Amino acid sequence: MHFKMIIAFVDEKNTDDVMESARKGGATGVTVISNARGEGLIKSKTFLGLTLETQRNVLIMLVEEHLCRHILEEIGKVGQFDDKPGAGIAFQIDVEDAIGVKNQIQKISIELEDKL
Repeated sequence: MHFKMIIAFVDEKNTDDVMESARKGGATGVTVISNARGEGLIKSKTFLGLTLETQRNVLIMLVEEHLCRHILEEIGKVGQFDDKPGAGIAFQIDVEDAIGVKNQIQKISIELEDKL
């Protein structure tokens, strides 16, 4: 079984919705790194020297390669990544090898049979 990693930078208020859409798409788990910050094309606004920016969360998911694109599209839609500037981004990375997923492989295999 081959895996890909999806990494998504999500507006904090959309984190739960994005995680739920990933699960519905076939993700079996997600790691959340809270309170990340970043800067896009438009620099963050400041007020009296304090930066006014919303917190971001980083979501990391290890997913089966056949499900990856569908999950990526769903989280992009729910997170409104293409509709709202600064709403977030997501991308996939090939994973050469993974351990610690033995218990999930059986569940993923059954789901893949149903979807493919």
